[in-house]
Amino acid sequence: MTDAIDHRHVEVNGVRLHIAEQGEGPLVLLLHGFPECWYSWRHQFGPLAEAGYRVVAPDQRGYARSDQPERIDAYTMLHLTGDVVGLIHALGERRAVVVGHDWGAPVAWSTALLRPDLVRGVAGLSVPPTPRGTLRPLSEMRAKLGEDFYQLRFQEPGVADAEYAADIAGSFRRLLTAASGDSPTPMGVVAERGASLATMPEPERLPGWLTEADIEVFTGEYARHGERAFTGGLNWYRNIDRSWELMAPFDSRVIEVPALYVTGDRDLVMAFPGMDELLPALPEVLPGLHRSLILPGCGHWTQQERPDEVNSALLDFLESLPEEP
Repeated sequence: MTDAIDHRHVEVNGVRLHIAEQGEGPLVLLLHGFPECWYSWRHQFGPLAEAGYRVVAPDQRGYARSDQPERIDAYTMLHLTGDVVGLIHALGERRAVVVGHDWGAPVAWSTALLRPDLVRGVAGLSVPPTPRGTLRPLSEMRAKLGEDFYQLRFQEPGVADAEYAADIAGSFRRLLTAASGDSPTPMGVVAERGASLATMPEPERLPGWLTEADIEVFTGEYARHGERAFTGGLNWYRNIDRSWELMAPFDSRVIEVPALYVTGDRDLVMAFPGMDELLPALPEVLPGLHRSLILPGCGHWTQQERPDEVNSALLDFLESLPEEP
């Protein structure tokens, strides 16, 4: 029987990160997305720990129990990958398998790209690795999707922040339900007032994979930051162009470490422009690709909606990795 999940704080790069931890063995880091926290991996701790792994899920900078730097430009991709590197060292480890979902996936992919010496293997859920384009991402989004694309709506500081924080529990019920595979209609990436909760109805009942107790946990974790409950996560979106600039020196590099990709066929990310070309080309971006798995009927919250299938895929991937010397 594995121990219960332990909680503590670790200082990394001048930021106090909260981590949830269980098990002993090779390190597996689980990186959540928006708007989530360590609790998004609740179904992964036990199975991975029981299989002989040290499982650590941080609240990434700006989220839940972790520090929320004030400056918007403190959330670039280099800051985020730097936190992962610092966390591996702070945990006393030489290397780790890094797994990310949603925004956590680009952080995982980027860490593997920049520091393959530290990453034994990398897995991304929902968001695949995307080659760096020649145009500023926000300009490209405007050209292809218009101003109502939700990531563009997130750019104005304070607007989505206030709307989402006004009713934290309601925001989680709406967001988690609307983007799930259980939603009556798949959530679109573009809608009038695209970042607004008004486009997401209050659900009559929660999906089977989500309980009111889960909503209470997410709400409690976010309420710690008050009116800025969602600001840290939204600031990641506000650095999209800045991160594109900073990642220029690594253009055309590929991720060479062993890799796994898992998504759902009802994930809103699947509707992003270019996905129909990117997914078949994954072996070019990930020459060490172990498997690419698409889960039928699954929406955006991959590891929460389909924990058994995700855990099986992760364990199969972990077991395929060469043993540490």
